[in-house]
Amino acid sequence: MAKEKISTDQLISSIIGGIEDVKGEQINILDLRAIENTVCDYFIICEGTSNTQVNAIVNSVQKKVSKELKDHPWHVEGDNNAEWVLMDYVNVVVHVFQKHIREYYDIESLWGDAKTTIIETSY
Repeated sequence: MAKEKISTDQLISSIIGGIEDVKGEQINILDLRAIENTVCDYFIICEGTSNTQVNAIVNSVQKKVSKELKDHPWHVEGDNNAEWVLMDYVNVVVHVFQKHIREYYDIESLWGDAKTTIIETSY
């Protein structure tokens, strides 16, 4: 039996849930579909207050996506120092930053043509 195809919306929803479960902050979704030559369809960008929280966000996202969708990232990078962790789910790439690293690289402005959705959190 073929593996059921996971919709991008389901994946994004699960990722956002994983970030919110451990109080990840400043969650933005960048829709890159209208931009030529991009590596994926969406970036999800968020931040944690410390390397401990960055690692907690990464672990929470992986657990939630695995549990809900039976999927896992194709590649994870940067989890050694947990200042900027990239999780590649192929068509969705998750960037989990510490605040000062996010401000330094400012990838939102690098992808300024992307349609940005800011996720309002209630905590």
